[in-house]
Amino acid sequence: MKQIADQITAAVSSIEKQLDKKPEIGLILGSGLGDLAQLIKQPTIIPYNQIPHFPQSTVEGHAGQFVFGELEGKQVLIMQGRVHLYEGHQMEQVTFPIRVMKKLGIHTLIVTNAAGGINQEFASGALMLIRDHINFMGQNPLVGPNDDEVGLRFPDMTYAYRPALRQQAKQVASEMGVTLEEGVYVGVLGPSYETPAEIRMFRQWGADAVGMSTVPEVIVAHHAGIHVLGISCITNMAAGILDQPLHHTEVMETAERVHDQFMALVQGIIRKIEHP
Repeated sequence: MKQIADQITAAVSSIEKQLDKKPEIGLILGSGLGDLAQLIKQPTIIPYNQIPHFPQSTVEGHAGQFVFGELEGKQVLIMQGRVHLYEGHQMEQVTFPIRVMKKLGIHTLIVTNAAGGINQEFASGALMLIRDHINFMGQNPLVGPNDDEVGLRFPDMTYAYRPALRQQAKQVASEMGVTLEEGVYVGVLGPSYETPAEIRMFRQWGADAVGMSTVPEVIVAHHAGIHVLGISCITNMAAGILDQPLHHTEVMETAERVHDQFMALVQGIIRKIEHP
């Protein structure tokens, strides 16, 4: 625990030396959704490989860098790409960026992902507000010694996705005329896509979308007292729904198709976020 704490301190110290203001809102951008960072004027860009102890992203569509600056009048810190368990990282590495964000002063986190649609009423390219999640990764990032100064040993997960932020997102979507679905996200380990049988099981459990990220980040953010909003871009229908194989290329192409709408929605949400 002390070793991890020291690594977090070293990473934070390195980042703070390059920032002239304190970030308040964090964003994690999933596959194909990284263009939002281009809206920041005069950004400070910090590649992950320049930050001590920071895990490296290896997935197509993930730039692997922090982008800091002003967006909609707020100081934001954008993770342009994330790391995943399936890349071979340990759970503490996958969630390391969240601990760093907390120590930098982030109070609100918007986490996004590209996901497969399980709910057959969703169309490819739909945006889904995450109401709740199912952890089917077989691991929990809070396993191990607990630092009571960081968070509770047994954190309640009833409101992991903060209702007030979800309501703000719905309001923004309504004002924009954007259809915003809402549902349950199931996180799986990957990297193989799910089987049709698994998708049928997840549907019976009440899941609406499936992906290979987000859940560990949200658990740790909630544990640390960060307010969380989650948005999935439904980039493809999950296995067995359509009579065709799944490809990561489709994920990237669909994310590109809806990215203008996605960026406008996130901008509107950031505009409404106030310090808790």
